[in-house]
Amino acid sequence: MGRAFEFRKARKMKRWSAMSKAFTRIGKDIVMAVKENGPDPSSNSRLRAVIQNAKAVNMPKDNVERAIKKASDKSQGDFKEVLFEGYGPHGIAILVETATDNNTRTVANIRSYFNKCDGSLGTSGSVVFMFDHTCNFRVNAEGLDVEELTFDLIDFGAEEVFEDDDGIMIYGPFESFGALQSELESRGIEILSSGFERIPKITKTLNKEQSADIEKLLDKIEEDDDVQSVYHTMEETED
Repeated sequence: MGRAFEFRKARKMKRWSAMSKAFTRIGKDIVMAVKENGPDPSSNSRLRAVIQNAKAVNMPKDNVERAIKKASDKSQGDFKEVLFEGYGPHGIAILVETATDNNTRTVANIRSYFNKCDGSLGTSGSVVFMFDHTCNFRVNAEGLDVEELTFDLIDFGAEEVFEDDDGIMIYGPFESFGALQSELESRGIEILSSGFERIPKITKTLNKEQSADIEKLLDKIEEDDDVQSVYHTMEETED
Protein backbone atom coordinates (compact mmCIF):
# COMPACT_ATOMS: atom_id res chain seq x y z
CA MET A 1 0.00 0.00 0.00
CA GLY A 2 1.06 3.62 -0.54
CA ARG A 3 1.52 6.62 1.70
CA ALA A 4 -2.10 7.69 1.52
CA PHE A 5 -3.19 4.30 2.86
CA GLU A 6 -0.72 4.43 5.75
CA PHE A 7 -1.58 8.05 6.48
CA ARG A 8 -5.30 7.33 6.68
CA LYS A 9 -4.77 4.15 8.68
CA ALA A 10 -2.85 6.03 11.34
CA ARG A 11 -5.01 9.16 11.39
CA LYS A 12 -8.61 8.13 10.85
CA MET A 13 -9.37 7.43 14.50
CA LYS A 14 -7.46 10.44 15.71
CA ARG A 15 -8.33 14.11 16.14
CA TRP A 16 -9.18 15.04 12.58
CA SER A 17 -12.08 12.60 12.44
CA ALA A 18 -13.18 12.90 16.06
CA MET A 19 -13.05 16.64 16.68
CA SER A 20 -16.30 17.90 18.15
CA LYS A 21 -16.48 20.95 15.93
CA ALA A 22 -17.28 19.12 12.71
CA PHE A 23 -20.57 21.02 12.28
CA THR A 24 -18.78 24.35 12.69
CA ARG A 25 -16.19 23.43 10.08
CA ILE A 26 -18.85 22.30 7.62
CA GLY A 27 -20.88 25.45 8.26
CA LYS A 28 -17.90 27.56 7.21
CA ASP A 29 -17.34 25.32 4.18
CA ILE A 30 -20.95 25.92 3.14
CA VAL A 31 -20.53 29.69 3.40
CA MET A 32 -17.36 29.63 1.28
CA ALA A 33 -18.92 27.31 -1.30
CA VAL A 34 -22.10 29.39 -1.64
CA LYS A 35 -20.18 32.67 -1.83
CA GLU A 36 -17.99 31.18 -4.55
CA ASN A 37 -20.55 29.58 -6.87
CA GLY A 38 -24.06 30.10 -5.52
CA PRO A 39 -26.59 28.12 -3.44
CA ASP A 40 -27.64 25.52 -6.04
CA PRO A 41 -25.81 22.21 -5.46
CA SER A 42 -26.60 21.01 -8.99
CA SER A 43 -24.40 23.75 -10.45
CA ASN A 44 -21.97 24.10 -7.55
CA SER A 45 -19.67 21.07 -7.29
CA ARG A 46 -17.96 22.39 -4.18
CA LEU A 47 -21.29 22.76 -2.39
CA ARG A 48 -22.30 19.23 -3.43
CA ALA A 49 -19.12 17.94 -1.83
CA VAL A 50 -19.77 19.84 1.40
CA ILE A 51 -23.34 18.50 1.60
CA GLN A 52 -22.00 14.95 1.20
CA ASN A 53 -19.59 15.59 4.06
CA ALA A 54 -22.42 16.96 6.19
CA LYS A 55 -24.34 13.73 5.68
CA ALA A 56 -21.22 11.70 6.56
CA VAL A 57 -21.05 13.31 10.02
CA ASN A 58 -24.84 13.12 10.49
CA MET A 59 -25.41 16.86 10.31
CA PRO A 60 -29.20 17.35 10.23
CA LYS A 61 -30.63 18.32 6.86
CA ASP A 62 -32.34 21.34 8.44
CA ASN A 63 -28.97 22.61 9.65
CA VAL A 64 -27.53 22.30 6.16
CA GLU A 65 -30.46 24.12 4.56
CA ARG A 66 -30.29 26.91 7.15
CA ALA A 67 -26.57 27.30 6.56
CA ILE A 68 -27.10 27.58 2.79
CA LYS A 69 -29.86 30.14 3.25
CA LYS A 70 -27.75 32.14 5.69
CA ALA A 71 -24.76 32.04 3.34
CA SER A 72 -26.94 33.35 0.51
CA ASP A 73 -27.76 36.48 2.54
CA LYS A 74 -25.64 39.38 1.30
CA SER A 75 -25.17 40.54 4.88
CA GLN A 76 -23.42 37.27 5.73
CA GLY A 77 -19.70 37.84 6.06
CA ASP A 78 -17.28 35.68 4.14
CA PHE A 79 -14.55 33.43 5.44
CA LYS A 80 -11.06 33.50 3.99
CA GLU A 81 -8.94 30.37 3.83
CA VAL A 82 -5.52 31.06 5.34
CA LEU A 83 -2.64 28.59 5.70
CA PHE A 84 -0.17 28.93 8.57
CA GLU A 85 3.20 27.23 8.63
CA GLY A 86 5.58 26.70 11.51
CA TYR A 87 7.68 24.41 13.63
CA GLY A 88 6.79 22.81 16.92
CA PRO A 89 9.41 21.61 19.38
CA HIS A 90 11.83 18.86 18.30
CA GLY A 91 11.86 20.03 14.69
CA ILE A 92 8.31 18.95 13.81
CA ALA A 93 6.82 20.87 10.88
CA ILE A 94 3.17 21.91 11.31
CA LEU A 95 0.60 23.19 8.80
CA VAL A 96 -2.59 24.85 10.04
CA GLU A 97 -5.54 25.37 7.71
CA THR A 98 -7.95 28.05 8.88
CA ALA A 99 -11.16 29.69 7.72
CA THR A 100 -11.40 33.14 9.25
CA ASP A 101 -13.42 36.33 9.03
CA ASN A 102 -10.76 38.21 11.02
CA ASN A 103 -7.22 37.43 9.91
CA THR A 104 -5.63 39.74 12.49
CA ARG A 105 -7.24 37.76 15.30
CA THR A 106 -6.33 34.42 13.78
CA VAL A 107 -2.69 35.33 13.17
CA ALA A 108 -2.31 36.54 16.76
CA ASN A 109 -3.91 33.41 18.19
CA ILE A 110 -1.92 30.92 16.10
CA ARG A 111 1.35 32.71 16.86
CA SER A 112 0.59 32.65 20.58
CA TYR A 113 0.01 28.87 20.55
CA PHE A 114 3.37 28.25 18.88
CA ASN A 115 5.17 30.62 21.24
CA LYS A 116 3.63 29.15 24.39
CA CYS A 117 4.69 25.64 23.39
CA ASP A 118 8.29 26.39 22.39
CA GLY A 119 7.47 26.49 18.70
CA SER A 120 7.71 29.22 16.10
CA LEU A 121 5.33 30.47 13.43
CA GLY A 122 7.13 30.54 10.09
CA THR A 123 6.77 32.46 6.87
CA SER A 124 4.79 31.38 3.82
CA GLY A 125 6.53 28.49 2.08
CA SER A 126 8.66 27.52 5.06
CA VAL A 127 7.21 24.01 5.53
CA VAL A 128 4.40 23.51 2.99
CA PHE A 129 6.85 21.85 0.57
CA MET A 130 7.20 18.98 3.05
CA PHE A 131 3.61 17.88 2.37
CA ASP A 132 1.75 16.55 -0.67
CA HIS A 133 -1.59 18.31 -1.13
CA THR A 134 -4.10 15.60 -1.99
CA CYS A 135 -7.80 15.19 -2.64
CA ASN A 136 -9.77 12.17 -1.54
CA PHE A 137 -13.16 10.52 -1.98
CA ARG A 138 -14.85 7.86 0.10
CA VAL A 139 -17.36 5.95 -2.02
CA ASN A 140 -19.88 3.18 -1.42
CA ALA A 141 -18.05 -0.10 -2.06
CA GLU A 142 -21.17 -2.07 -3.00
CA GLY A 143 -20.82 -3.59 -6.46
CA LEU A 144 -17.34 -2.17 -7.02
CA ASP A 145 -14.03 -3.94 -7.57
CA VAL A 146 -11.00 -2.04 -6.27
CA GLU A 147 -8.67 -3.13 -9.09
CA GLU A 148 -11.17 -2.28 -11.81
CA LEU A 149 -11.97 1.06 -10.20
CA THR A 150 -8.28 1.89 -9.97
CA PHE A 151 -7.81 1.18 -13.67
CA ASP A 152 -10.91 3.21 -14.59
CA LEU A 153 -9.85 6.27 -12.61
CA ILE A 154 -6.13 6.48 -13.39
CA ASP A 155 -6.75 8.77 -16.36
CA PHE A 156 -8.67 11.15 -14.09
CA GLY A 157 -5.87 11.51 -11.54
CA ALA A 158 -6.39 8.65 -9.09
CA GLU A 159 -3.10 7.56 -7.53
CA GLU A 160 -4.23 5.28 -4.72
CA VAL A 161 -7.47 3.31 -4.44
CA PHE A 162 -8.01 0.97 -1.50
CA GLU A 163 -10.74 -0.60 0.57
CA ASP A 164 -11.47 0.91 3.95
CA ASP A 165 -13.75 -0.09 6.81
CA ASP A 166 -16.23 2.55 5.64
CA GLY A 167 -16.04 2.06 1.87
CA ILE A 168 -13.45 2.56 -0.86
CA MET A 169 -10.96 5.43 -0.58
CA ILE A 170 -9.64 7.21 -3.65
CA TYR A 171 -6.66 9.57 -3.44
CA GLY A 172 -5.20 11.85 -6.08
CA PRO A 173 -3.43 15.21 -6.41
CA PHE A 174 -5.28 18.30 -5.18
CA GLU A 175 -5.73 19.46 -8.78
CA SER A 176 -7.59 16.26 -9.74
CA PHE A 177 -10.57 16.85 -7.44
CA GLY A 178 -12.91 18.19 -10.13
CA ALA A 179 -12.07 15.52 -12.70
CA LEU A 180 -12.47 12.68 -10.20
CA GLN A 181 -15.70 14.09 -8.79
CA SER A 182 -17.21 14.45 -12.27
CA GLU A 183 -16.19 10.94 -13.31
CA LEU A 184 -17.54 9.32 -10.15
CA GLU A 185 -20.83 11.17 -10.53
CA SER A 186 -21.11 10.27 -14.23
CA ARG A 187 -20.66 6.59 -13.35
CA GLY A 188 -23.38 6.80 -10.70
CA ILE A 189 -20.94 5.88 -7.92
CA GLU A 190 -22.19 7.10 -4.56
CA ILE A 191 -19.76 9.56 -2.99
CA LEU A 192 -20.06 9.30 0.79
CA SER A 193 -17.58 12.05 1.61
CA SER A 194 -14.69 13.93 0.07
CA GLY A 195 -12.03 16.40 1.03
CA PHE A 196 -8.42 17.44 0.97
CA GLU A 197 -5.48 16.37 3.07
CA ARG A 198 -1.80 17.21 3.31
CA ILE A 199 0.29 14.08 3.60
CA PRO A 200 3.82 14.52 4.98
CA LYS A 201 6.54 13.36 2.60
CA ILE A 202 8.87 12.50 5.49
CA THR A 203 7.99 11.92 9.15
CA LYS A 204 10.06 12.03 12.31
CA THR A 205 9.82 9.56 15.19
CA LEU A 206 9.79 11.06 18.69
CA ASN A 207 9.93 9.48 22.13
CA LYS A 208 6.96 9.58 24.47
CA GLU A 209 7.94 12.79 26.22
CA GLN A 210 8.70 14.59 22.97
CA SER A 211 5.41 13.42 21.44
CA ALA A 212 3.59 14.82 24.46
CA ASP A 213 5.13 18.25 23.75
CA ILE A 214 3.77 18.16 20.20
CA GLU A 215 0.37 16.91 21.31
CA LYS A 216 0.11 19.83 23.73
CA LEU A 217 0.68 22.29 20.90
CA LEU A 218 -1.69 20.49 18.52
CA ASP A 219 -4.43 20.46 21.15
CA LYS A 220 -4.13 24.22 21.65
CA ILE A 221 -4.25 24.89 17.91
CA GLU A 222 -7.22 22.62 17.30
CA GLU A 223 -9.28 24.22 20.05
CA ASP A 224 -9.31 27.48 18.10
CA ASP A 225 -12.62 28.11 16.34
CA ASP A 226 -10.89 29.40 13.20
CA VAL A 227 -8.91 26.18 12.68
CA GLN A 228 -10.19 23.71 10.11
CA SER A 229 -7.37 21.13 9.90
CA VAL A 230 -3.88 20.56 11.27
CA TYR A 231 -1.09 18.47 9.74
CA HIS A 232 2.40 17.67 10.99
CA THR A 233 5.48 15.57 10.34
CA MET A 234 5.49 13.63 13.61
CA GLU A 235 5.28 9.89 12.99
CA GLU A 236 1.86 8.62 14.06
CA THR A 237 0.65 5.17 15.02
CA GLU A 238 -2.84 3.70 15.18
CA ASP A 239 -2.94 3.62 18.96
